[in-house]
Amino acid sequence: MKYILTLLAGLIIGGALIYFFLVGAPRANKPPGEIVTAPDAGGDPPGTVVLALDEQFFNTLLGTVFRDMGSPTFKLAGAKREAAPSASDAAAFSVVATPTTLDSFDFIKVQEGGCASQVVVAAEGSGVKTGVRLADGQIAAPLAFSGSYNTFGQCLSFRGWAQANIQLRFEQSEQTLYGQINVESVNLEGISPLFGGLVTGFVQNAINQRVNPLILMRGSQIGLQIPVQATGGTLRAQARQIRSEVKDGVLRLHITYDFQGAGGQPSQAQPPA
Repeated sequence: MKYILTLLAGLIIGGALIYFFLVGAPRANKPPGEIVTAPDAGGDPPGTVVLALDEQFFNTLLGTVFRDMGSPTFKLAGAKREAAPSASDAAAFSVVATPTTLDSFDFIKVQEGGCASQVVVAAEGSGVKTGVRLADGQIAAPLAFSGSYNTFGQCLSFRGWAQANIQLRFEQSEQTLYGQINVESVNLEGISPLFGGLVTGFVQNAINQRVNPLILMRGSQIGLQIPVQATGGTLRAQARQIRSEVKDGVLRLHITYDFQGAGGQPSQAQPPA
């Protein structure tokens, strides 16, 4: 059986993208799960659900994040963590987060004129708009940014854009779909070659290490539980495999399930004819 569940997938993966930009995720030395590959050329096996998401959904989501929540800010490697704000100071901060987000956020006072070692993702800049591009079989994410770094007693300001891609991975034992973001290149504006390599490495590591692995879908978000009232039982399904394809500006996830019934009344034997 095959379904198109665009809205459901949008809500789940949309929430994961907000988590990526505003919170980040625990670091991992080795990417979890197996790489999600393309669907079989011969077609999907029975019990497959197809979830479809287009570029417009992702970019509307990101536009809302920038408009209503501000620009995500990541501390650069080697920067000293500042103290978390008190409740009375919360209004003076450009980003307010809970203690569990401190490893991924640098708290920046709006009125503070110092040199914070940070990179700030912007809605657009350097002729690039931050967003998601679904083309050539890839999930690409151009990221505009600006930032500063305190080095040798001097404040080094920079801006530019980075080209990143997201690789999907599935861990069946955890029933979790992960995303592994990889910054491929960093393009800086008007900065001395003496510092270019240093800043490029800081920006690349700040984004790669702070957000990986992304948890896109897991547990009950992937699994199915369908009550069957006529039997008093529940039809349950776990994902056996996930395949993906990017084509014509649309990401499609092909999720194949193993089904199992639980509870309910045993079938009654039919009387002989």
